[in-house]
Amino acid sequence: MTNALSRLLETRDWLMTDGATGTNLFNMGLSSGDAPELWNIDEPQKITTLYSLAVDAGSDIFLTNSFGGNASRLKLHDAQDRVHELNKAAAELGRNVADKAGRTVVVAGSAGPTGDIFEPMGTMTHAIAVEMFHEQAEGLKAGGADILWVETISAPEEYKAAAEAARLANMPWCGTMSFDTAGRTMMGVTSAAMAAMVEKLDHPPIAFGANCGVGASDLLRTALGFSAAGTERPIIAKGNAGIPKYVDGHIHYDGTPELMADYAVMARDCGATIIGGCCGTMAEHLRAMREALETRPRGERPTLEQISARLGGFSSDDDGLGEGGSAKRERRGRRRT
Repeated sequence: MTNALSRLLETRDWLMTDGATGTNLFNMGLSSGDAPELWNIDEPQKITTLYSLAVDAGSDIFLTNSFGGNASRLKLHDAQDRVHELNKAAAELGRNVADKAGRTVVVAGSAGPTGDIFEPMGTMTHAIAVEMFHEQAEGLKAGGADILWVETISAPEEYKAAAEAARLANMPWCGTMSFDTAGRTMMGVTSAAMAAMVEKLDHPPIAFGANCGVGASDLLRTALGFSAAGTERPIIAKGNAGIPKYVDGHIHYDGTPELMADYAVMARDCGATIIGGCCGTMAEHLRAMREALETRPRGERPTLEQISARLGGFSSDDDGLGEGGSAKRERRGRRRT
């Protein structure tokens, strides 16, 4: 399927995506508990500024302000009947910024989890999830999004529902999961299991990977797991800017621009092609990341010891693949090269 992202990937061996949405919007005055998606209509200039910060810092891809733009999440704000409107507006604002960039910039329509648990533990069904994601995708498509970008997913059932929704909307897509529980998602998916699942989808993503989670070190350990699985599909690494800490009444991420620059080049060396930041990642982080990716040469695939020494320790000893799993596979990969 011809699309802006695929065309970029044909000419570049790495691409940079954007940073945090929530962190930036909180700095612009969004109150905790409010729906950011309402700002697509109520505060369009602030959303335009959000997108422009990423583009001006060098992002090749930025995500729309629509992470919680599905009916289930918007119902919490009595806005479940505004799914198409809010998603279309998010993409329209993004399209306007991208088209003025003077270079190819991909508008990625963000779609986060529904927030509901699937049967039999919960009430969510495959059909309902597909319907929710499809409704959101159609709004993003109508607004001019180049691709659908599904992120922070924990359940394989939800990832599969999003894939079907992208097919129904006839949209190319990317999809990431969040690995935050000893190398697994909250629902127990490992990096190896995700890599295998992606290849079995009828409408697979252009690229897949991990976002959010714990810290940059953990995310790179997951990226090593994807590489060890032998995937030829582009890998996405979108890690948080350090570790969250509660400071003066709000959450602060302790990752410096220098740390995120190191993270970006190590992500590339771990095998990631699409590299960005998640929570806490601001424009100054992105600028440092872009400069590092452009000026530092590629290196050998880093070891777990090198990652922890540079970026900080892992949140758990287990990578989700068994004792020393990714470390063993990583060493085999280096002998092949």
